[in-house]
Amino acid sequence: MLKRTKINASVSPKGSLETLSQREVQQLRETGSGSVYRLFRQCALAILNTGSHSDNAKTILEAYPDFEVKIHQQDRGIRLELINAPADAFVDGEMIASTREMLFSALRDIVYTQSELENKRIDLDSSEGITDYVFHLLRNAQTLRSGVEPKMVVCWGGHSISTEEYKYTKKVGHELGLRGLDICTGCGPGVMKGPMKGATISHAKQRNLKGRYLGLTEPGIIAAEAPNPIVNELVILPDIEKRLEAFVRVGHGIIIFPGGAGTAEEFLYLLGILTHPDNQDLPFPVILTGPKSAGPYLQQLHDFIGATLGEAAQQRYRMIVNDPAEVAREMAVGIKAVRQFRRERNDAFHFNWLLKIDESFQHPFEPTHEAMASLNLTREQPLHHLAANLRRAFSGIVAGNVKENGIRLIEEHGPYEIRGETTIMRPLDRLLQAFVEQHRMKLPGGSAYEPCYRVVD
Repeated sequence: MLKRTKINASVSPKGSLETLSQREVQQLRETGSGSVYRLFRQCALAILNTGSHSDNAKTILEAYPDFEVKIHQQDRGIRLELINAPADAFVDGEMIASTREMLFSALRDIVYTQSELENKRIDLDSSEGITDYVFHLLRNAQTLRSGVEPKMVVCWGGHSISTEEYKYTKKVGHELGLRGLDICTGCGPGVMKGPMKGATISHAKQRNLKGRYLGLTEPGIIAAEAPNPIVNELVILPDIEKRLEAFVRVGHGIIIFPGGAGTAEEFLYLLGILTHPDNQDLPFPVILTGPKSAGPYLQQLHDFIGATLGEAAQQRYRMIVNDPAEVAREMAVGIKAVRQFRRERNDAFHFNWLLKIDESFQHPFEPTHEAMASLNLTREQPLHHLAANLRRAFSGIVAGNVKENGIRLIEEHGPYEIRGETTIMRPLDRLLQAFVEQHRMKLPGGSAYEPCYRVVD
């Protein structure tokens, strides 16, 4: 079991945090069974645990069973009392500045999410209502900045990648930063850190003091992918579906690096949206890239998309191997097209309102064994619906690999069963097996990977 030094501390927010009402503070106080408190405790522990080499949320939570966080209301706002917290988050008794910022960002997002859910104007039963909800969450986090030219590049990829792949992501991030582009990732390690690290150097070279390093996460994944310290804007969305929608609404283009099941989930989500008939003419640059050594992986992922979603999906992205400068140039050109498109249609630069997202991509998917076994993985459905169900399959695998609830379900009931047509299952099985062989399912150095799924055709 993971064991680390612990510390007790009292922390106040740096700058200002909106004053919380007594009811909001009460919601967060430990009540023994309060779901809001448990959620904040989990997120706080993950943030304080930044730098851990574990990607198992259950293991991390079990390593600090006596960790507590208490919220105290005071005249000038609030104060957090941390008991048995990870000592690595402190230097000479003072909390590291980036950790403190992210800790209070988590408090902000969780309190606001809960208050919004109690707001009668929130409509989570319609596509428009869900998009409006995501908009309000991002606006409350001050992520949406009107009048700023499009320049936010979303970078997706795995947290368990090789050293060469990680170095490549830094090179791409460096080239993006030289061109004045900002970085948005899932905020964790690996591909979620590399582009930000590269961009910090090039932003410094260009004397760009306003570089943005936006991290979007959700409670179920944050413990497995604790925020990296480069993130200067952290937003915690309520679930994976809201997180994915936030990526495509605030991003102006997306780069996909090597990864595992989570990256495949994100890629399928994106392609399922872009292949919707309403988005046929909407510009949205997407690049699949990696170093020369990742060429076979990139080709395999490209072939999987062709075998399942077809050529129409493959045409929505460009594959570039081992050329960071070309990736950045292509992305910069694509974002110029996005800017022109939105100007012509008077659409906002900071939030992609024109992008059509089908409801099948918006409602939360709970990966129970029954739900995984009953996924419709056949060709007798529209292309974007097949993409949505394939996305759910990979979402379940991610849950079984790293999320606390998913890990517990696998321990209790055994592997998920994924069923479907042979022409879909066989490419899926080959891709998943390659992920296992290439150590893309979990961080190396621990026990051998035990699949949380069985593919049945």
